[in-house]
Amino acid sequence: MTATSLELRGLGKRFRGHGGAGDVVAVSDVDMDARAGEFVALIGPSGCGKSTVFNIVAGIEQPSAGEIRIDGRPVTDRLGASAYMPQRDALLSWRRVIDNVTLPLELRGISKRAALAKARPLLDRFGLSEFGRAWPWQLSGGMRQRVALLRTIIADPALILLDEPFGALDSITRADLQEWLLRAWGGVGATVLLVTHDIDEAVLLADRVYVMTPRPGQIAAVVDVGLPRPRTAELRESDAFVALARRVRHELHAAITAQGEFAEPGSLAAEVPP
Repeated sequence: MTATSLELRGLGKRFRGHGGAGDVVAVSDVDMDARAGEFVALIGPSGCGKSTVFNIVAGIEQPSAGEIRIDGRPVTDRLGASAYMPQRDALLSWRRVIDNVTLPLELRGISKRAALAKARPLLDRFGLSEFGRAWPWQLSGGMRQRVALLRTIIADPALILLDEPFGALDSITRADLQEWLLRAWGGVGATVLLVTHDIDEAVLLADRVYVMTPRPGQIAAVVDVGLPRPRTAELRESDAFVALARRVRHELHAAITAQGEFAEPGSLAAEVPP
């Protein structure tokens, strides 16, 4: 597998209002870049259009304006050009772990024997070798997310989209999986675009962080992380990490206050100090 580059130029999305309401502009004039093999994070307040951007990149939605370029070429039919892992693991309850993992290969017409031969060594690498015959309901939340991520990458995608993959987990499990993802991604080599509400997560994982404004979502700031790889959880204690997280937090607060928005209780905006 060869990683691919991704460029968004002037991306906009307008949804038609219902019941006589005016149109809703979800995102406007978004420019983003993810070079081949990079890990890029997108962060912003709730409802700012992060998932809309993801849906457009994945080909689930079409933009109202702008274009998406993959490896430098404008692409309009993007379904299948990336692997998309949504917030929920969406494991099939009637398929065992190994059968959930092999599903993308089977849908591509690969034989069951060949799919299993590819999946078994990956189960070991992802710490799932003892759970291949387990049912999804027998797994913890963290283990389910590992299965979902393995299912996402097993078909060797050049571009991976992760939409809040650890958002539903407790803080301890989330921190463990963040470090695990660092190790797993190092062996995959794909280009990754991550949506997250967690500033520390964005800084720990990404090469670059894009900060979005409230709706209509626009890019307010771009923060180059520049921390050396490989990274570990201990990096969070370094002065460089703390400074970068503070900068992202400052840029996010500035983006929110510039639009005169007030944070809803429990939203990321409510957690960002002046």
